Parts: sequence; C-alpha cells; structure tokens
Amino acid sequence: LTHDPKLDDAALAAALRSSAFYIGALGSRRTHAARLDRLHEQGFSVEETARIHGPVGLDIGAKGPAEIALSILAELVATRRGAPLVQRAPAEVRR
Repeated sequence: LTHDPKLDDAALAAALRSSAFYIGALGSRRTHAARLDRLHEQGFSVEETARIHGPVGLDIGAKGPAEIALSILAELVATRRGAPLVQRAPAEVRR
C-alpha cells in the first residue's frame, strides 16, 4: 500500500471484492481504524472488513524490513493453514 488513502482504499476495496484468502495492510492501529471507517462509509460491512489483517503481520517484536517481512509471512501461512493466531498481550499486561 501507499500513504495515499485514495489509492489504498481503492486497492483494499478491490481485494475485499475478491476471493483472496489474505488481505493485509501496513500502518499503525490508528491508521487501520481510520481506514476501516472509510471502508465502512463506502458500504463495506464490519464482517467484510474483518478480512483485512491490520496492522499486518504477527507481533514478534520485529525490527527492520527483514523481520517485518517474516512476521507478515508467518501470519499469511497461519491464515492459509487455518492455524489459530494468538496475539501477544501488550507489554504492560505481560509484566
């Protein structure tokens, strides 16, 4: 995706209309929430937008492009295989 909501939203809308088994979007939680709001305004339901993995990737504490790519691939494989995804608790909860 890009940093332009006009382009990103159009790409995500096309993906949501497809049979893609995995749809991921980079960005912060705040960016993702705003993105979902815009897609809901376009008529997509909460159930439809729930297909979007965002922020994309498993929370493995990735640093740098290679580790971020690994976290995305791990999420993609888990989704493809139907494996349950366990999200890591925020640091303040783990202590």
